[in-house]
Amino acid sequence: MSVERENYEVIVVGAGHAGIEAGLASARLGRKTLMLTINADNVGQMSCNPAIGGIGKGHLVREIDALGGEMGRAIEECGIQFRRLNTRKGPAVRATRAQADKARYRARMKRTVETTPGLTLRQAEVVGLLVDSGGVCGVETDSGECIEAAAVVLTTGTFLEGLMHLGTHRKPGGRAGDRAAHGLSRALRDLGLRIGRLKTGTCPRLDGRTIDYARLERQPGDEPLPRFSFGPEPPRLAQVACYITHTNRATHEVIRESLHLSPMYSGAIRSRGPRYCPSIEDKVVKFP
Repeated sequence: MSVERENYEVIVVGAGHAGIEAGLASARLGRKTLMLTINADNVGQMSCNPAIGGIGKGHLVREIDALGGEMGRAIEECGIQFRRLNTRKGPAVRATRAQADKARYRARMKRTVETTPGLTLRQAEVVGLLVDSGGVCGVETDSGECIEAAAVVLTTGTFLEGLMHLGTHRKPGGRAGDRAAHGLSRALRDLGLRIGRLKTGTCPRLDGRTIDYARLERQPGDEPLPRFSFGPEPPRLAQVACYITHTNRATHEVIRESLHLSPMYSGAIRSRGPRYCPSIEDKVVKFP
């Protein structure tokens, strides 16, 4: 086990939305910061639905931007559709949502991280925490290296002992293409912290080449394009329309006949599922 004597003031574990904002905020405040991630090629990777904002999170993006964050500016540069939601309702429930070009967004965020003074990006899995006198004073990586810092920020997302279900198949993973983080979960338990589990789901993806768009309802974005950032407006990408379709009785019958293949109904996952954004099988069962 080696100890890196180069002192960092802050170590950020993870390089998703939260990790990027934490690392940038720390470095921009003049703190010498190290960002560690399992896969340095996936900084800023959007795991499933490549969207920013919405009813529950749109206001957070604006608040992050007001505090000098990066997400609002990045989505304006990388967004391919912007819409205002609930415009027929009161101001309290209105929100802005944008769909992103996920490859461009990832590249944009990685470039920002790599070019920010005072912020160092390294690829490593954190498997342990260094503790001194009851406080965290650094991390241990999967290579046995120990790195000291005055503060450690964990932004691990879906990676802590992540388990992915695809129908009747399941395998460990933080997201598709990335392994889960197991050592850090054990380290947190060893410190006496209680570990719980959260569930997230994503709908099946369709091959666009198999869709007859002429039979669908075209849904363009809003004009003028809504803003997420309070800063100067950047050049925008060419915008892309969404398309609306509907299920029918035949679709519902296929779903009912296949419920035994759903992890939520086979018992593979013990969860009630989300209340306000249920899966399609939940909709068919609960709202026949």
